[in-house]
This record gives sequence, C-alpha cells and structure tokens, in this order.
Amino acid sequence: MQTPSTQRAVQLVGPDQLQLNGAKAVHQPGPHQILCRVEVCGLCFSDLKLLKQFSAHVRKSPVLTGITEGALKEIAAYVPNEAPTVPGHEAVVTVVAAGPGVEKCKVGGRYLVQTDYRWLRTASSNAAFGYNFEGGLQEFVLLDERVYVAPDGQSMMIEITSDKSSSALALCEPWACVEDAYVVAERQTLKASGRLLIVADAKPDACVIDKLLKQYTPAKFACVSAFPPPPALAMQPEKCADLAAVPENAFDDILYFGANADSVEKLFAKLAPAGLLVICQCGQKFGRPVTTAVGRVHYGGIRIVGTPGSEPGDALRSIPATGEVRKGDKLNVIGAGGPMGVMHVVRNLCQGVPGISVYAGDLSDERLAALTSIAGPIAQKNNLGYLPYNAKTNPPAGVAFDYAAVMAPVPALVAAAVTQAAPRGRINIFAGIPATVSGPMDLDAYCAKGCYFIGTSGSTLDDMLALKRKVENGQLDTNVSVAAVCGLEGAIEGIRAVEKQQIPGKILVYPACQGLGVTPLPSLGKNLPAVFQALENGLWTKRAEAALLAAYP
Repeated sequence: MQTPSTQRAVQLVGPDQLQLNGAKAVHQPGPHQILCRVEVCGLCFSDLKLLKQFSAHVRKSPVLTGITEGALKEIAAYVPNEAPTVPGHEAVVTVVAAGPGVEKCKVGGRYLVQTDYRWLRTASSNAAFGYNFEGGLQEFVLLDERVYVAPDGQSMMIEITSDKSSSALALCEPWACVEDAYVVAERQTLKASGRLLIVADAKPDACVIDKLLKQYTPAKFACVSAFPPPPALAMQPEKCADLAAVPENAFDDILYFGANADSVEKLFAKLAPAGLLVICQCGQKFGRPVTTAVGRVHYGGIRIVGTPGSEPGDALRSIPATGEVRKGDKLNVIGAGGPMGVMHVVRNLCQGVPGISVYAGDLSDERLAALTSIAGPIAQKNNLGYLPYNAKTNPPAGVAFDYAAVMAPVPALVAAAVTQAAPRGRINIFAGIPATVSGPMDLDAYCAKGCYFIGTSGSTLDDMLALKRKVENGQLDTNVSVAAVCGLEGAIEGIRAVEKQQIPGKILVYPACQGLGVTPLPSLGKNLPAVFQALENGLWTKRAEAALLAAYP
C-alpha cells in the first residue's frame, strides 16, 4: 500500500503530558525493519505508570545490552530517556512494508505484538514496545527485527492465521500478563552456586547451616552475626561487621535468624533482583509492622518466606511451584471491577480448577454490576462460587482467604490481605506498586501462617501463545473485557478515564476510526446503531468490530 508521509499519533512528551500529533512522521523501513499499520490497540493501567514517571520509568531508560549501539541509532522508533514516545502495548498490526533483510515477518501478514524484549536490558528492567520503543497509539509503527527477535531466534511478532477479531487477539497481551501471574514458576530452594548472606540476631543451628552450605555450595558466602561461626562449617563466610558494611543488591539468598524489625527492614536493599529472603524467627516476635519492599516483589521479582521457628526448610516449604490457584481455594480479587480485575475473575472461573469460590471486591456498585453480568453466568455454568461485594459497604466478614489478587498499587491493601489470609495463603501483588515503594506488613502473621507473596511484571512469549490458543479454541473470550471503543482522537480521554476508573473494562483504540471519541458499548446505539446491533448480550464481538470499521472506511 502507499503509505503517507505523516500520521496521527498520541505522544507522551513529558511527565503527565500527552498530546495528539496530527503530523508525526511515518518512517520508511530500513534493511531490518518493518512498517506496520496498527489495527487496534488497548489502553492499559500500565500506561499510567509510564504517564506519571516518563523518563524515570524503568522501561523508558536506555538499552544497555543485547543489541549494538549502532543498530539502536538506526531505529527511529527507539526513544529512551526524555525523547517523546508513543504509548500503547496491546496491539495487533498488519505489515505494509519490509526491508530486504527482514526474515521473520511478511508484507500483508497480521501479527500480535509481544511487548517485552527481556534480553534487551536496561539499568533496572528491560526494553519494551510502547516504552523506550514506540508503541501502538498511532496509525503506523516501525519495528526492527534486531529488536523483536530473541537471541534464540523466536520472534515477538506472533503471526495471526485465525479469523478471530483483532480486538480478541490484541487483548491476549493483558490477559497474558494475568496468565503469567498464575503460571509463573517459583524458585523453591536456595540458589545453587549463588550468593548467600546469613544475618543472625538469634543463634542459628550450626548443623542446619552446614547442611545448607553442602547442599547449595554458594559461590559467595557472607555473614553478619554476633555469634562466631563454628570452625567446622563446610565453608567459612566473609565476615561483615554490620549491615552497613554489606553491599546492596548483592545476594541471591538471605537467611535471617531472629525478629529484629530494624534489621529486616535493612535487608531488602541487600537482595539482588529475584532474590529470596528467608526469615526464621526462632520463637521470637517482631512486635510491630515491618516496612517491607512490596514494590520489589512485583518489579524486582524478590520473594519472602518465613517461619516462627529456626529451621529454614520450614519456611522454604511454603513456596509453591507456581502461582496457580488450588482446588477449593477461596480467592479474593481486590479491585475486581477494573479492567485487570475482570480478567482475574473470568480467568479463574474459566480455568477448570474445581471447587473454587471467587470473591470479587470493588468500591463501585456500577462496576460490580457490569462484572456480575459477565462473571455470574460463567460461574453458574461451571458450578463455581462467585460472590461480588462492595469493599466499603458490605465486605465479607470472617472469611480467611486462601488466595488474594491485589489489583490496586496500594501497600495497605497488601497488608490487609496478610491479615485476612488463611494458613498457606498466597497473595498475588499484581498491581504495579513502584519498585521504590515499601509498606508496613505484619510479618509475625505472615510467618506464622506461612504466607507467600507472588508478583510478576509483563508476560512471556509462552504466555501469549497460551492465551492465543485459549482464544482460538474457544476456551476464553477475551472480548468480554471490552467496555468502550474510540479512535486516536479519543485515546487521551480514554487514558484519563482509565486513570479515574470511569470505564468498567478495557478501552480499545481503533486508529482507522478518525474522530471517534470514547464510546462505552451501551452508548453505541445513539450514533452507531449498526455496531450496537452486532453486540451479543451487550458484549463486544467480531461482528461489532467489522461493523465499526465499516462505518469508518
């Protein structure tokens, strides 16, 4: 197709500064690049994090490894630091032009974009589509094969061969983030040949320590303790005078013995990304809430386990193999009426796990009613419990939850989930609490119950493929989460609606629909009756999408 020289695009030009650029350049592809027409792009709560943080966001910083500096300079869509970016990472695109060196995509092909480029590391995270590489809130987007193809040859451009709607497939991205939160594989042991720190405010059992050293043979072993290590240990530690002398972000595993809240609060800074803190209280109590790095659970992948006793193995046994719900679990989705909350509720009601009960909490009766219209029939069909509640006016009383999924980035909600947890309760910190944010937690209760914090960020290619299969075989209809549609002219209004939680579901942006403002599905009957008539029981469909695009040829 003949592509124009300019296009309409939503750009983020500074913190909380969005603008619609009606004359953004359309860059023709270089040798390794493709130019794609954006079919549809969903708006996401994660867009708000980028909106507020802009260049401070961990995925807006420069790429440090995984691609040459020369290659990055050739990519007009690479926009790190203060450079204006185009948000939007839930996209389906069609390739309209390709350079001669492109091997993985073909002109005319339709593709679902996998957002995360996890092998392209930034200082604290990884590169991503819609962050330090321009995203889908524009008519055309430039992508580079040296970016979207992983070192193992897998392409993050997932070819679409089915006849499913662009909306259903674009929504695989946020649904895949939900999927990743449950299927994530958890490390259940200390890291073999890792970096181990032992901090002892109570005297540990020397035999237990020796056994662990022999089993995992750490490459680095340091110790902060008032108790001298026995000379018979399998290996002797590097001794640090106090915690101030311990380097930060340096240890894969930290074993802590005792219950000094001040000590534990200092330990989080010593954990490396994906590090594990094992707390053995040795019969003692903290006696006060402990300021805990809950933000790093989501963004840094750290994990925390504990036991009231002195045996680390007891704490390690509380680590599940995955984040999946279990048979008979009472599951509490906190913030269930929002777009991601709806996905968590529907996902678990469709997952095939028997005997579960999903408690769906929100502060808005309107959002709960919209959720119930979707989730209620699914729960009834699958013979599962579904109990919506307004968290302010009628919270469930006396219920101990086996699983909590937290949709709002509020540490106090995580703390409340610990209080409400059943023994071996799992608490999924799904909302992106910033990595720098901590909050007071009752770690006495956390250790006594054997609770476990889970947190994931983004999704993997395998997650996307799994969701695509679920959509294509009819196990899951991602379109149930669509609440409104718009064109690029409505995208900024849509992002603000997400910010203010005004729309009970996902907002989809169709760049082809020039001039269309944010239109909730029930409002389509006023100006777009043919689209409204193509809904099924008020839900978005492939027919509705076709009718919408036909109205904007």
